[in-house]
Amino acid sequence: MVNIISILSVSILALITSTLIIVLSVLNGFDILIKSFFNSFDPEFKIVVAEGKVFPATDSLKSKIANFEEVAALTEVLEENVMLVYNSRQDIARIKGVSESFNQTSGIDSMIINGEYLLKDKNQDFALLGYLLSTRLSLNLNLIKPIKILAPRRNVQPSLTNMNVLNTKSIFPIGVFSVFQEEYDSELIIVPIEFCRKLLEYHDEVSAIDIKLHQGADPVIFQEKLEQVLGNKYVVKNRYQQHEFFYKIMESEKWAGFLILAFILVIASFNLTGSLTMLIIDKKDDIVTLQNMGASNSMIRRIFLLEGWFISIIGALGGILLGLLICWGQIKFGWVSFPENFMVQNYPVALQFMDFVYVFFTVVAIGFIASWYPVRYITKKHLLL
Repeated sequence: MVNIISILSVSILALITSTLIIVLSVLNGFDILIKSFFNSFDPEFKIVVAEGKVFPATDSLKSKIANFEEVAALTEVLEENVMLVYNSRQDIARIKGVSESFNQTSGIDSMIINGEYLLKDKNQDFALLGYLLSTRLSLNLNLIKPIKILAPRRNVQPSLTNMNVLNTKSIFPIGVFSVFQEEYDSELIIVPIEFCRKLLEYHDEVSAIDIKLHQGADPVIFQEKLEQVLGNKYVVKNRYQQHEFFYKIMESEKWAGFLILAFILVIASFNLTGSLTMLIIDKKDDIVTLQNMGASNSMIRRIFLLEGWFISIIGALGGILLGLLICWGQIKFGWVSFPENFMVQNYPVALQFMDFVYVFFTVVAIGFIASWYPVRYITKKHLLL
């Protein structure tokens, strides 16, 4: 009976350990997947003004940036909230005016799911819309019906005598893109920056300058040098800093899941406490024999403590091996898949070495504490008087 309980304790520890490995690996996979979507659209670096919303993109400023040998391309960006009107439908959107090099600083041309990537053709401007936004507008890319874009006029206050507070411009939609992120797909309309400046009544202002580096350039060193050249007036953001809050949420979700499963592991460790307690009671006669042979109480305690440690270590190693095999199988064969027409076919899994280290030492530490109590108190109270 005692052996069965010990085997059960090892099995439970192994099962929870494997669950920890699987959950952390799946969260790692989703983290990498979502970052890949952001990275395929977001620039490597974004320059914004430290105070305010827009700043002049003067030739001298652009020259300072372009003079860095690491810079492969830069794009002027101007963003603002606007209202779209298409047929009888209306919706709030975020207009993003971009210069011609936009497809060099982002992967937008590879994200077109309907229509084509084109922002300007001779004297005609065109617009690209996010997938969810185009769906809400029931968009048709036949180049017959344009989209009306309404934006508040600058420095104009509405009054009874002046109701002309909105600028209106029309543009033909030519493509629909999808980044698989609601932040972009649900609210973004991309237009040429000249069109956007006329709508918003700007001259050479931008809300950001996007930068792409040459392959092999060191991004850390480049960011430090660019920050020194631009000074405190501007803020240089890498891809992580552009979505810093989101990435922190992703990281906190991962460790929140880890702590929840660790708490379940603490509850499951009571099996180990019960197993050692029954083992101590079952081996009462053997303990008396060891005492008569001269074994000290501390030596006998160490024997049972090592028994608990072995159960914890075997359970941890067995669970890590089981979790590793399941994760490997998911990566190799895609056992668990998403419904059809989803952005990816199978659940993403990514193995990280430090996850195995954290899980192993967590399981062993909890197992040590669970073993220490019965060995320290139960032997003292009932068997070693």
